[in-house]
Amino acid sequence: MYWTEFLTVALIHLLAVASPGPDFAVVVRESVTHGRRAGMFTALGVGSAIFLHVGYSLLGIGIIVSQSIVLFNALKWLAAAYLLYIGFKALRAKPADPAAVAAALPVGERTARGAFTSGFVTNGLNPKATLFFLSLFTVVINPHTPLAIQAGYGVYLAVATGVWFCIVAMLFSHQRVRTGFARMGHWFDRTMGAVLVALGVKLAFTEMH
Repeated sequence: MYWTEFLTVALIHLLAVASPGPDFAVVVRESVTHGRRAGMFTALGVGSAIFLHVGYSLLGIGIIVSQSIVLFNALKWLAAAYLLYIGFKALRAKPADPAAVAAALPVGERTARGAFTSGFVTNGLNPKATLFFLSLFTVVINPHTPLAIQAGYGVYLAVATGVWFCIVAMLFSHQRVRTGFARMGHWFDRTMGAVLVALGVKLAFTEMH
């Protein structure tokens, strides 16, 4: 009975998650710089943050945030500040140790918690994600759809997001891919840093609609 609605939700989500943004940039950077394990945990962090968005959407808190300029701006500036922080940190990257570059290995270890937190915070603080899930659960999904079914949609969205970015992590942590990026040395970090800073600035100027 709800298959048509589910397929609509799944299609909209696929188009949204496949569009390059902060989540994609962070997963790629972690995967290339620190390897598959870090990339996978970052992807799991992004996927887990979806439960946060789904939770407040089902509780109606998302509507409050979307209608409050103060709350929206607070969330927006927190997210922008975080992206700018990790972006400027990457911009300051120094040339790696030649032996590490030759082996396409990360210079420093990345803890699972650190990688997971990076993905979770990047997605969890994104006000665009807040607006996306708000519109999804108020416009696309019928308000008369049972709460259990809506929660099921939420589980799918979280799992699908995690799987998508795990695939991204696997692709960009492949040895040949990492070797190719390793030849760029610290310039890859600086390039990704510039992308994250640009995304942070763009996010800072996001307006409520």
